[in-house]
Amino acid sequence: MRSIIFAFVVVALSVSGCRKKPDPVVPLTPIDTGGINVNDGHLQIVFENMVGSQPLQLNGPSYTNEAGNAFTVSAYKYYISNIKLWRADSTYFTETESYHLINEGLASSKSFLMHDVPLDDYTAITFMIGVDYDRNTTGAQTGALDPANAMFWDWNTGYIMAKIEGTSPGIPSGISFHMGGFEGKDAVMRIVTLQFPEDAKVNGIKTPGVHIKSDVLEWFKTPNLINFNTNNIITSAGPEAAKMADNYADMFTVSHVEN
Repeated sequence: MRSIIFAFVVVALSVSGCRKKPDPVVPLTPIDTGGINVNDGHLQIVFENMVGSQPLQLNGPSYTNEAGNAFTVSAYKYYISNIKLWRADSTYFTETESYHLINEGLASSKSFLMHDVPLDDYTAITFMIGVDYDRNTTGAQTGALDPANAMFWDWNTGYIMAKIEGTSPGIPSGISFHMGGFEGKDAVMRIVTLQFPEDAKVNGIKTPGVHIKSDVLEWFKTPNLINFNTNNIITSAGPEAAKMADNYADMFTVSHVEN
């Protein structure tokens, strides 16, 4: 009997000694996310204002439009709103509270982050030049829509969607184009869709940047030639403002995407 018990103990110890030891715990190396929460997606939009192939300079050099008028620019502002980011399968993400005022005179306004973007690859962007009907009919507001930005007329007339001011030789009053009007045939909001030259990859680790160029010269040509000798001021809603809006509807191009 004692021999049987002894044999059982020996077998038990042998089995116990053959059990695999647990693998050592190796600490994970933290990923440098540049301060970005990996659970959120972010996309940076950067606007570069140009005059043809030259960067726009306020109160700087003289430029020439399609009609041959020389001019300088002292102010250049426009609203970008209602942004959508498109995926290859034709689904899209819509930015909430999507109102941005791009002001050449304020460097910090020319780029902004879109937050809470779903992690995915994006192929294109759609946005409105201007401020939508609803926000034009609810009076002056805050943030980018604050009247202090000098882009608001009144509760009846609404927002100035885009603005350019400057000088032109032989025109004492200079040039002043304030694009307003938000309903009917005189509305100057325009919808723009731009394809990306490569996908913007929102992965929650690195923030991609989409660089968009705006060309001032497009305000004054195609489909409507603007000659400052006959048309140098637009400061109210109407058919002339709508014509110029048709011109600047194609002033944007995507120069490149940074991933």
